[in-house]
Order: sequence, then structure tokens, then C-alpha cells
Amino acid sequence: MINYGLGIITGLVMEFQFGMSWSGVTKVTGNVFGAPLALETLVAFFLESTFLGLWLFGWNQLPKKVHLALIWLVGITAYLSTFWVLMANAFLQHPVGYEMRDGVGYLTDFGALMANPNLWDSLLHIVFAALLAGGLFVAGVSAWHFIKRTGETEVFRRSLRFGLAVAPIAAYAIIHFGFMQENVIEQNQPMKLATIYQDPAGIAAAQRDLAAQFGPGNYAPPSWISIPYQVMVNASFVLALTLSVFLVLLFRNWVVRIRVPLYLLVALIPVPFLLVIGGWLVREIGRQPWAVYGVVTTEKAVSEVSGSTVFISFVAFTAVLLVLAAIDYWLIARQVRRGPDDTVFGASLESAQETEPPVLSL
Repeated sequence: MINYGLGIITGLVMEFQFGMSWSGVTKVTGNVFGAPLALETLVAFFLESTFLGLWLFGWNQLPKKVHLALIWLVGITAYLSTFWVLMANAFLQHPVGYEMRDGVGYLTDFGALMANPNLWDSLLHIVFAALLAGGLFVAGVSAWHFIKRTGETEVFRRSLRFGLAVAPIAAYAIIHFGFMQENVIEQNQPMKLATIYQDPAGIAAAQRDLAAQFGPGNYAPPSWISIPYQVMVNASFVLALTLSVFLVLLFRNWVVRIRVPLYLLVALIPVPFLLVIGGWLVREIGRQPWAVYGVVTTEKAVSEVSGSTVFISFVAFTAVLLVLAAIDYWLIARQVRRGPDDTVFGASLESAQETEPPVLSL
């Protein structure tokens, strides 16, 4: 729930940036990639927020099975949001299902957006990345409580086993769908793949093809994107193997008895989040100099505003996001320390009413 609130605010920042900094994208192709974003808001976000509200305010008020079903529905609609957002992003990576009229793109085939080859492997990649982050977070928090020797042993033993069961499966799936994306990138964005692997011959060939198709210019993205890519790939392999060892150590509860794995699990909590950031850097910066690949360059996508305006907005938004990230970390850490006995969400209305002062009648 804490991250949900942060997601709302950061999502609004992203929408502001489309209008403030990248109005060229919305002017040319907003009619196309705006459709899945609108569906994400109308179909997924409203449902997700409704189910989450029912789950929060229905604590101790709804039947247990209904209450459990609500949090499952929150998770399902969150993945539905991911689907729509990735559909919009896949269009920016590989535009399909549209036609240009007087310099403006119009959606002509919604099915083509859904069948975009740049969508499905990347969607499954990010879904399993979320499962890895969640599984490792649950396992790491459980390990922290074992280190602190808190009293809820059975609760954290179950959550530790659950987290360590999900995390390695997700880690291997991430590797699989990550490499599957390379086949699509090779066909649709050969310059990105050549830059990722620092292939001079591939870069030169892609440069010739793009110059012949779109005219003279430098079509190579920054060469440094190969660094986060290699870090992401190598760290994913190490993480998958490490989690596999931890999964084996669940036998006879060795992961707790040895204790060293507990400290490692706590230290590994931020790793999936950092790898996701690296992956998005590769995906987004790797398609430069295109904002919409083959349609709108970054130069034409930038809004007609002064450099000082862009700088001020960038600093302001960055400061807001850093403050929110710090608050998010503090709130989650506080909730983790409180453990499962905390009643911040589970307090009944009866108990709340007992603490309220009496109302005086006039």
C-alpha cells in the first residue's frame, strides 16, 4: 500500500513530463500510444484503487475469503496496469497499427498493438522482475526477523520459504525472457543490440542502413548502455545461482541454522530494484536518437521551451522524487520492524470507536 501511494505520485510526474518536456511525441503519435495509457487509467487503475480501498476499509468487516480475494484482485489489476503501460512503451520501441495523416499518427489497428513483437517478452520479463523483487523482499524481511530473534517464528518461517520458492523461479524466468528480447531487438533495433555488445561491425552496418533509410545523421545510442546491460545480465546469473543455493538450504532449516545466508538475504533486498533500473536505462536510452523509433527523433520530440525551464523542472521533479523515495523507505522500514502484530490496518471499527471521545448533545 505504501508503494501504491508512491506509484500514483510518480505516475503523475510522468504524465506531466509528456506535456512539459516531450510534447513533440504527443503531437505526432499521442493518438496512438495514448490509447493504452488511457485504458490503464480507466480499466486498471480505477479497479486497482477500488479493490485496495475495499481491502483496507473492509479489514475485520468483510468475510475472510472476500477480504483475501480483494488483495488478489489488487495484484491482478496491478499486472493489468503493467500490460497497458508496456503496450504503450512497445509502440515507442516498435511503432505498429497506425498510419500518418498530415504528419500526425492515427490508430488504425488496435490488434497490431496487442500483437507487437516488442510487447510480450518484455512484459513477461518485467512481471517476473516484480516477482523476484517481491519474493526477495519477503525472504529478506523474514531473514531480518530471524536475525533479530523476534517471536513470530512460524510466521516468518512460512514467509521465508515462500519468498525463497518464488525468487529463484522468477530469476531464471527473467534471464530467459531477457535473452528472448534480443531476437526482437536484432530485427527491429539492430543498432541497439550492436551497441549493447560493443560490435563495431554491427554498429557500422546499422549506421549505413539507418542513414540510407532516414537520411544523414548519427543513429548510435550512447555507448555506455553496454555497462548497465552487462551488469544486469551478470548479476542476474549470480543472483539466480545464489537463490538456488538458498532454496536447497531450506532443507532441515539450514538457511536459518547457518545464519550467514540470513545476512546475505537482507543485503540482497535492493538488488532487484537496481537491476530493474538498469534494464529500463538500456531499453529507453538504447533506442536513441529516437523518441518513437523510426518516426520521431528525440530532437523533434523535445518541447519548445527554454533550457532554464527544462532545468528547473528537472531539478524540482528530481527533488520531489528523492524526498518521496526517502519517505517510502522510512515507512516500509518502520512497518517491517513492527512485524505481523501491528494493527495499523487491522484495527476494528469497534476498537476505534472505543477510543473516540463522547459526543456532547446540545
